[in-house]
Amino acid sequence: MKAPRLAVAVTVALSLTACGGGGPGGGSGGPGGGDETIKASDINPQPRPLVKDGGTLRWGISEFPSQWNRNHVDGNLAMAAVISDALLPSPFVSDDKARITVNRDYLLDATVTRRAPKQVVTYRLNPEARWSDGQPITWADYHAQWHALKGGDPDFHIVSSTGYQDISKVTRGRNDHEVVVTFARPFGDWKALFSPLLPASTNKTAEAFNTAWLNEIPVTAGPFTFGGFDQTAKTITIVRDDNWWGDRAKLDRIIYRAAEQDSLMGMFGNGELDIADVGTSAPDYARARSTPGAQVRQAAGPDFRHLTFNASSDLLQDVRVRQAVQLGIDRQAIARSDLQGLDWPSTPLNNHFFMNTQQGYQDNAGDLGAYDPERAKRLLDQAGWKLTGSVRQKNGRPLDLRFVVPSGVQLSKAEGELAQSMLTRIGVKLSLQVVPSDDFFSKYVIPGNFDITPFAYIGTPYPLSSSYGVYANSPDGTTWNANFGRVGSEAIDTAMDRAAQNLDPEQARAEANAADKLIWQQASVLPLYQRPQLVAVKETLANVGARGFHRLRYQDIGFLR
Repeated sequence: MKAPRLAVAVTVALSLTACGGGGPGGGSGGPGGGDETIKASDINPQPRPLVKDGGTLRWGISEFPSQWNRNHVDGNLAMAAVISDALLPSPFVSDDKARITVNRDYLLDATVTRRAPKQVVTYRLNPEARWSDGQPITWADYHAQWHALKGGDPDFHIVSSTGYQDISKVTRGRNDHEVVVTFARPFGDWKALFSPLLPASTNKTAEAFNTAWLNEIPVTAGPFTFGGFDQTAKTITIVRDDNWWGDRAKLDRIIYRAAEQDSLMGMFGNGELDIADVGTSAPDYARARSTPGAQVRQAAGPDFRHLTFNASSDLLQDVRVRQAVQLGIDRQAIARSDLQGLDWPSTPLNNHFFMNTQQGYQDNAGDLGAYDPERAKRLLDQAGWKLTGSVRQKNGRPLDLRFVVPSGVQLSKAEGELAQSMLTRIGVKLSLQVVPSDDFFSKYVIPGNFDITPFAYIGTPYPLSSSYGVYANSPDGTTWNANFGRVGSEAIDTAMDRAAQNLDPEQARAEANAADKLIWQQASVLPLYQRPQLVAVKETLANVGARGFHRLRYQDIGFLR
């Protein structure tokens, strides 16, 4: 899934982090070390003159989002990002090595203009940039976004306040196109902020923030603009915006068609789609590769597959039980099963913040990353869960956990069946619950209606900041935002704060790894492996595919002449 992404079908766009420029592939090699055949990105890059003008791109997606405000907790989905990246401003862009540069369509320059006594960043905006309603993009949009995302007002249902909560004020500079951002405390990943940027009109009030983007895309500011929804056909259409001030979009339109993951490859093979994510299904991979006139573009993904344990569940509140379940799951076996037939190494991931291929990666799992059913049994005994027949019980209640998976995602189902067999050996019953894929996040993952669930977190070019909310403690014991494991600690927050505030990249990586060691102890998110990106495309498609950390230029996507 994909949104940060479920490895195959739905996935949340929460992120994992890459530390300053240590992206996968390229000179750093691929998973398993030094394999130059594994690319950092694989998008068939072509100069614009070689790309046809016009045409319709049919793009398969694995869910039909309803909340299009990606800063809202219900809108932080990969599929929403895939579409809105063509529609909304981002001040900075990343290449496939996770190197950050100014996006000159929206920003002329941005620099740290003062470091002490407080960090100050000054943005000079592109005066040509404007919203689709004709309003210019100004400092007021930046101010309103900070106001909405800084935290403190529970009526704004935000996915994370990371970075915004460190800002003390956002003010107008020399004119409406200069923004001065003053931080109350240092924030190293300041370039991650204000992306995507939304107009002030939809950020000024909680009601607008929560509802203006619900089943609607009210305003855009990109090479494409919103064309329409078709709820029956499950399609979202975007069309070239002729008022766009940058390079004219090559395509006339993009039609995104939502279907369950196991249907997408059939649609691609039948010629109904031009591009679709293969996920990590070996049969889908083989089918896509055998489709005439098509190819599978493959790159080292910035994403990781994982299992989330719900610590607010009655059965998993005891950390000893969560640790026991973690020890009772053979991650290597799940990785081998998931990646079989994909020509991809099944190396377990032993870090919550950095990929195996990224600068800053180190193994912090320790003995909690091992497959150790005997130790798992001892921990369950200590927690009072005694074996009665084949299933452990405590106070007459069986240790029966719900493993919630989205429909149509065979990978998730297979992971559940493997875990089910493994946990039987330690006296834990695992019951698979298949739910509609469109409801998976909104009705199950986000509200905590599960015991264990699998999906994948999407990587970003920024270090800890984009993952911060996944592990941050609740401010009031009930509000968890992007922390679907629903457990945290002051010590973890403190360690992550030290990492986020450190402007020295090497020291920031060390602090992030200190936080990671603590996260392993609380056993709420169990990393499985770094995901490959496998994208099936028509071979004539240019500038799109398996992007890794590379941010796509939607105006350059099209079919070769």
